[in-house]
Amino acid sequence: MTSSDALWDLPAAAPKRAAAKRPPSRKGQQKPAEKDPVARIVVDVPLAHLDRTFDYQVPDKLDADAVPGCRVRVRFAGQLVDGFLVERASTTEHKGRLAFLERVTSPEPVLSPTLYGLARRVADHYGGTLMDVLRLAIPPRHAKAESEPARERAEVTEAPSAQAWQRYQFGGSFTEALRAARQAHAVWQALPGEDWPARLAELAALAAASGRGALLVVPDHRDLTRVHDACVRVAGEDAVVALSADTGPAERYRRWLAVSRGSVPIVVGTRAAMFAPVADPGLFVVWDDGDDLHVDPHMPYPQVRDVLALRAHAQGASFVAGGFARTAEAQLLVETRWAHPIVGSRDELRKAAPRVTPVGEDFDVARDEAARVARLPSVAFEAARQSLSAGAPVLVQVPRRGYVPALACGQCRTPAHCRRCAGPLGLPGGAGADVAHAPSCRWCGTPEAHFRCPACGSARLRAVVVGAKRTAEELGRAFPGVPVRTSGAREVLASVPGRPALVVSTPGAEPVAEGGYGAALLLDGWALLGRQDLRAAEETLRRWMAAAALVRPSSAGGRVVVGAEAPLAPVQAMVRWDPAWHAERELAERRELGFPPAVRMASVEGTPEAVAALLAETELPPSAEVLGPVPLTEPDEEGRSERERALIRVPRGDGRALASCLAAAQAARAARKETAAVRIQLDPLALI
Repeated sequence: MTSSDALWDLPAAAPKRAAAKRPPSRKGQQKPAEKDPVARIVVDVPLAHLDRTFDYQVPDKLDADAVPGCRVRVRFAGQLVDGFLVERASTTEHKGRLAFLERVTSPEPVLSPTLYGLARRVADHYGGTLMDVLRLAIPPRHAKAESEPARERAEVTEAPSAQAWQRYQFGGSFTEALRAARQAHAVWQALPGEDWPARLAELAALAAASGRGALLVVPDHRDLTRVHDACVRVAGEDAVVALSADTGPAERYRRWLAVSRGSVPIVVGTRAAMFAPVADPGLFVVWDDGDDLHVDPHMPYPQVRDVLALRAHAQGASFVAGGFARTAEAQLLVETRWAHPIVGSRDELRKAAPRVTPVGEDFDVARDEAARVARLPSVAFEAARQSLSAGAPVLVQVPRRGYVPALACGQCRTPAHCRRCAGPLGLPGGAGADVAHAPSCRWCGTPEAHFRCPACGSARLRAVVVGAKRTAEELGRAFPGVPVRTSGAREVLASVPGRPALVVSTPGAEPVAEGGYGAALLLDGWALLGRQDLRAAEETLRRWMAAAALVRPSSAGGRVVVGAEAPLAPVQAMVRWDPAWHAERELAERRELGFPPAVRMASVEGTPEAVAALLAETELPPSAEVLGPVPLTEPDEEGRSERERALIRVPRGDGRALASCLAAAQAARAARKETAAVRIQLDPLALI
């Protein structure tokens, strides 16, 4: 992103000509509007080669309702389709006769020029189409909610105290910038035990008190409830609205209209709220930007952090990426000096952090009789017993089942990578194959018959297959008389009382304990670290720190036991509570190996013929490197795979060019009416 990037990134206009004046019409014939009779419409058609505006005539009977941003119905290719009116004009580039608008579905201007420009930029960034983004940005219409009158804008007249931000280096400077309505970008590393919803609410209220809006985006509904309640306590109920897909179509549209009409200055929401049309925004916040819930599963697969950064840059607003850990993408923002770090001092960290103890799980389980019964190493068993004796609950984090097997060094367990492109190694035949195969790269397909670990020099490989077999029943046998509660996919707890109990949770579902947990047991570290994922180490540290942040400080007896060996980088980052060091190290390694976010990468998936044809006809940037394609499905009897994937990587400076050429290739395929679908995704989370 550079300051020269324009929000309205539209092609150069050809010389326009005035709309032809029509002769006096016969009875019943439509007349064009006297002023600005040309309407430029974005039609809701799922074809990439139609990603532009089309000109129509506005009949005089619809002149008053056909306002820029409204929903319309037009006849397109012989069918009635929905669309949005982008602007009215007096000239047109079309040489033939213009068709009339069929009707105005609603005169409500839901597509503002700012939202239109944002959708265009996001589509260009991810190689998608404008309508793909608008479907995500604008909720379906609900007539009854739309007919309700707009309420007056709620004002936040008194700025809250920001004293708690003085615990952080540059925290005071950032709050002063918000108070003065100045632009500032930051990556916030929250201290353990921090009441982060209250801190975000203070930032939002500071922006609102300066006369500007604030948008806070969190991963899930539990975080949404906490942040919304905190904002209500600081700014008042009328000044805050929560946007979430689970509120129902009518209520969701009602709340979205309140934002679009400028009635509320503070907006809190989950992923879909990243496009919320906040009036005069002064602050954009994403909490826990590494959570995969922040990536929309629909085309063009936008990520909340990237969209909010685009909005902050284009609209002159402040930006905060907050969390207990730090992602490589956030570290890139810091290293490029687009954002500045807000971290606690070492003295504040020592006061707030629990004591972290790593363990080597194989040795501890083998030597301890109690651990054999409870599947707990002795140090974890002792930490849990001390916490329960002190009257505090214990958090037990157990990884989910079903992680994909990975290949790692049989000596030191370092993940195995390809020598050609540094991609992950895998077994082509999969587990249980009748014929043995040499390991091969899952990115470029190159076989690796003579593997040698770069860390220890070993030639042995091992499959990392570790499942989550600890259950609440086993813990109940190890701690008789202690209640055991579970929080996971079927039932996620929001909070638990501060009484002795064992709380077994999967990563991301940890409930908040009243007064904090006395101990946290982070078990089966290799099940997380050994996943076949580029972000395995980063994601493991993020999940560990999110759980450990719920534990009391070490001065109050709080302990965290990590079920992994001490020399590992994520464990060292946990012990020192230094995620910035780990993010810096992770980014440096990815830059050396050519991994995102140091580069931009695109994934192209489809049938072998479709992928090969698209790669052959696409004019990629000169710096592009194509890896693969490799099969995604098992080959049939003839050795053919139903689906393949190719990866294309370019330097970050050529990311926009890569997105543009892939979008052009998709448009050409759509114009030819190709039947075989090809899925294109830029900056995918899953590269393996």
